[in-house]
Amino acid sequence: MHRTAYLLLLLTAIAWGANAVAGKLAVGHISPMLLTTVRWALAAAIMAVIGAGNLKREWGQVRPHLIYLSVLGAVGFTFFNAFMYSALTFTSAINVSIEQAGLPMVIFVVNFLLFALRPSGLQVLGFLLSLAGVALTASHGEVMRLAALDVNFGDALMMIALLLYGGYTVALRYKPVISWQSTMLVLTASAFVVSLPFAAWEIATDRAVWPDATGWAIGAFTAIFPSVLAQAFYIRGVELIGSNRAGLFINLVPIFGTLLAILFVGEQFHLYHAAAMVLVLGGIWLAEHSGRKMAAT
Repeated sequence: MHRTAYLLLLLTAIAWGANAVAGKLAVGHISPMLLTTVRWALAAAIMAVIGAGNLKREWGQVRPHLIYLSVLGAVGFTFFNAFMYSALTFTSAINVSIEQAGLPMVIFVVNFLLFALRPSGLQVLGFLLSLAGVALTASHGEVMRLAALDVNFGDALMMIALLLYGGYTVALRYKPVISWQSTMLVLTASAFVVSLPFAAWEIATDRAVWPDATGWAIGAFTAIFPSVLAQAFYIRGVELIGSNRAGLFINLVPIFGTLLAILFVGEQFHLYHAAAMVLVLGGIWLAEHSGRKMAAT
């Protein structure tokens, strides 16, 4: 069971790393709120084709939880991505990478405050090792550079985004037991509906950048991979091993984001990238090893 979860969460991290690169490439080609709306409109259309039959059969189970699922879609899909895409127009990729690595700790804290779920010492150590690896990557091998980073408006937006997604991850534990197709259809549809006022505000205030060919391509990519596939994989991963353990895999997102930037943006691969990957993967293994032992007792 845990091997399936690992594979799903690894693919999720790759897709979300690509999402960060796509969000950066979108600047100047499509504005953040329009990108959010395009992304979830296309994702909802895809899920309507895939999941309409399942939703019809499971409607009796879905209906009592419809408001709850809609809130999950709004918080985890619309708000998180709107804040993240907006943050990328104000702050650097270094800042965003570091801030994304804080999500597992947000999940630990929320689980502890709400449910008294205590991470083990090895889980905390694994988190710190992974965080060190991400910091090494984000600082380009010069960790002391982190002290010089300023918290600007973009960083503040990303902090809000992380709090929202941490809450979304923990709240998935109360999701009704229905198929992933029905779950994703309701979540993506609600994400699209909730995104419309944000897009309307962007247009009304002359902040909109209407998509060109590149903007549409980025919207389609984000709809298929970071949205439909990755979100479904992440939901299933949380179901299999829990939010504390699944959240640690998010530390791989900046690593894959860096590697994809090397491939598609032309950045060079350095020794510190290899060292960071060892730290991140080692931290995840350590935390997972502890998590499996705790689950078995």
